[in-house]
Amino acid sequence: MKGNKKLIETLNSLLADELTAINQYMVHSEMCANWGYEKLHKHFEKRAIEEMKHAEKLIGRVLFLEGTPTVSVLRKISIGGAVPEQLGSDHALEMGAVKAYNDAIRLAGDVGDFATREILEHILQNEDTHIDDIEALQDQIGHMTLPIFLTTQVGK
Repeated sequence: MKGNKKLIETLNSLLADELTAINQYMVHSEMCANWGYEKLHKHFEKRAIEEMKHAEKLIGRVLFLEGTPTVSVLRKISIGGAVPEQLGSDHALEMGAVKAYNDAIRLAGDVGDFATREILEHILQNEDTHIDDIEALQDQIGHMTLPIFLTTQVGK
């Protein structure tokens, strides 16, 4: 099915965002593993996998719309040097994703591609959950202080 050119471009832009998120989360995951924060390592690793699934859906949709997925574009990756900075970088990344998905959902509706809109709405719900999870960790740091919070992240 031949898709709307602007919508395909938008899907490729979202794909660049997701590929960037995958890389950022993977680096944060491995940094936490290196520091011995196994729970945070698994948290970030799980998030990277969720972003990979988003990228897979976007690639599939671009192909369905007879476009060419662009997988060679990444945005600026923001690596935090410590856990609070990692969470801040990831929060900013996810907030940008929410805005981009909302804009893309509007465009999909405007061009009458409601199947694409539904796919994007599902991914948007996941991105909202990601923000909620990050904010919960940030709140825990605020309530416990960073040193105590980090002691809860050691071990399996």
